[in-house]
Amino acid sequence: MQKRPRTSSAKTFTITAKTILGLEEILAGEIRQQGGSDIEIIHRGVQFSGTQETLYACNYNCRTALRFLKPLWEFSARDDTELYRKCLKLPWDTLMGLDNTFAIDGAVFNSGITHSLYAALKTKDAIADSFRAKFGKRPSVDTDYPDMRFNVHINRNHCTISLDSSASSLHLRGYKIAPGPAPLSEVLASGLIMLSGWDKKKTFVDPMCGSGTLLIEAAMIANDIPAGYYRNGFGFEKWKDFDAAIWKDVKERSKPAEEASSVRIVGGDMSSLAMRTTRKNINSAGLERSISLHPTSFEKLKRPPGDVHIVMNPPYGERVKSDDIIGLYQMIGDTLKQNYQNSEAWIIGGDLRAMKFIGLRPSKKIRIFNGPIECRFMKFELYEGSRKHKNSNEAKD
Repeated sequence: MQKRPRTSSAKTFTITAKTILGLEEILAGEIRQQGGSDIEIIHRGVQFSGTQETLYACNYNCRTALRFLKPLWEFSARDDTELYRKCLKLPWDTLMGLDNTFAIDGAVFNSGITHSLYAALKTKDAIADSFRAKFGKRPSVDTDYPDMRFNVHINRNHCTISLDSSASSLHLRGYKIAPGPAPLSEVLASGLIMLSGWDKKKTFVDPMCGSGTLLIEAAMIANDIPAGYYRNGFGFEKWKDFDAAIWKDVKERSKPAEEASSVRIVGGDMSSLAMRTTRKNINSAGLERSISLHPTSFEKLKRPPGDVHIVMNPPYGERVKSDDIIGLYQMIGDTLKQNYQNSEAWIIGGDLRAMKFIGLRPSKKIRIFNGPIECRFMKFELYEGSRKHKNSNEAKD
């Protein structure tokens, strides 16, 4: 079990966390557990106050964050010329040296600057020219693995420049060596499990496991394995003010459980390729003792004994022929009704028409995005016999 962050009188600063639309509340709760304060939900993110320790702990432990940004400077920029001119005057050399590499991510909304890539390019030019003016040379750009990754965000001509403490997106956990076709994001998978309210006691089942992301994230949650446990590194480790002692303490306090969880985690898939892919990823994470795999279709998968909690991500229309999609969702509904009575099933789907053919009334619907696809994450309470005496109301979209 992860210990609470120690109290500290260290300097606090504003931090912006990015996430998937629909997971903001879950992420806010995670940040609170890591010692964040003054927490405010924003569009696709959370803004909060924290210390250096909080920033390290959030990167390492928060399962539903994509990245954590530390805002540095704010100013108005009505066009590319003003953006370049103001960026040119900023003290970039206090953050990095000539030997460091850097990259710029841009995001522009409702601005006189109409393209995010162009805003990033003008900022890059200003950084390069600033170094040339002072030192006669400039640091190199590395868009893949930079030492320093900056974020330029412009909304209604208000520009915020932040330092990206995560560097690469936090959905890149480090265990997935075989992604498979149309893989589910690790951040989304964890978010779905947390939204479903799994108690880490009921047997967790994903009968269409694909590359195994839901299974592995469930096993990490059950065994208190930090989200960043398998990663090679974070952006803040290359900052000039990086504190190795604080970072060591954060990792010491966030060690996985000493004894493996006894909860059963069961995965199935009729695709032999999916089974091979899942097994590779499970082995990469060292969780082969926590997860059992069954190479079979959902309707043939034997129900585990005891209470069962199902979370599944069936194929959408993009991944199966349209002639097959209706039959697939009808089979899901029939299997749930016949084999999983007195259980709870959560299903994410991007084809709302096809989901109606499950033939069950959802007791809850949550709007969420899987990449660019708007989805619904639906809860189905599966009772033995009629539901007419149960108190349930169909949630509104």
